Amino acid sequence: MLEQLLPPPIAAVERYNDDIPVELFPAEEELLGNSVPKRRFEFSTARACAREAMTSLGVEPAAILPGPKREPLWPDGVVGSLTHCTGYRAAALARVGDFATIGIDAEPHKPAPHGVLGAIAIPAELRRMPGLKADDPKICWDRLLFSAKESTYKAWFPVTNRWLGFEDADITLNADGTFHSRILLPDTPIAGFDGRWLVQGELLVTTIAVPA
Repeated sequence: MLEQLLPPPIAAVERYNDDIPVELFPAEEELLGNSVPKRRFEFSTARACAREAMTSLGVEPAAILPGPKREPLWPDGVVGSLTHCTGYRAAALARVGDFATIGIDAEPHKPAPHGVLGAIAIPAELRRMPGLKADDPKICWDRLLFSAKESTYKAWFPVTNRWLGFEDADITLNADGTFHSRILLPDTPIAGFDGRWLVQGELLVTTIAVPA
C-alpha cells in the first residue's frame, strides 16, 4: 500500500502478519519487559520493517527506542515513521537530505467507535462529513479522519518538538485520495501538510512526506 502513496527515495516496508521471527536489540527487549504477546508482535514486526528499510537506505540497522512523547528515535541522518494495526505493520524511512519529515498511519477500514468522531473532529470537519459520505458512502470517513490526524502528528512532532492535539489541525479530506492538514496553533513554524490516503480491503493508510 505504501509504495502507492510515498515517493522515492523513501524506503517503505510493510508486513501483513508476524510470521517471521524478529531478533530485538537488548534495549528493545528491556523496553518490552513482560509485555503481552499482542504488544510484543506489533512492536517487533514494526521494527523488523524499519530495519529492512534502514538496510535499503544503506544505514546500519539499530535499536529503535521511544522518545519523550513515545516518538521513534531514529539513527542520525534518518527520518521516518512507524505504524501498526490489526493485520498490518509498516515503516517508512528516508535520509534527512531527501525528506524533512514523514508520517504514516494505518487503521482498520471500519467505522470509528462511538464517540470518537466527536472527540477528534472540529466543527469545520464535522460540517464536511455529509458531503464526503455523499461522494463515496463506501469509505469510513470518520476513521480516515482519525488516521489523517495521526499522520499529521507523526509528521509534526519530529520537526517542532511541540504537542499537537486533535483540535489543533483542520483536516480537509478529498475523495481523490488526498488530504490537507492546516495547523491551527498560533506562531506555528509549519502552516500545514499535504497528504495522501488509500483504502484496500479491510485497511486504510494515510501518509505525509515533506521533501527536505
